[in-house]
Amino acid sequence: MVIPDEDIIRFQELYQKYFGKEISREDAYEQGIKLLRLMSLVYQPMTEEEFSRIQERRKSPLPIPTD
Repeated sequence: MVIPDEDIIRFQELYQKYFGKEISREDAYEQGIKLLRLMSLVYQPMTEEEFSRIQERRKSPLPIPTD
């Protein structure tokens, strides 16, 4: 996987902004690759069918527990 230079620079800027620490280009590249890999494993786009099911579920009221 290749990360463009401008994305590596942007990653370094964001890292500096949020963590107050400068990181090398190599560290930024390595951490960027790890982040992209994590996102590819975790993020799964929703199908239209799944979206419709969620919208329908939101319309029905939640059951009220009775003691």
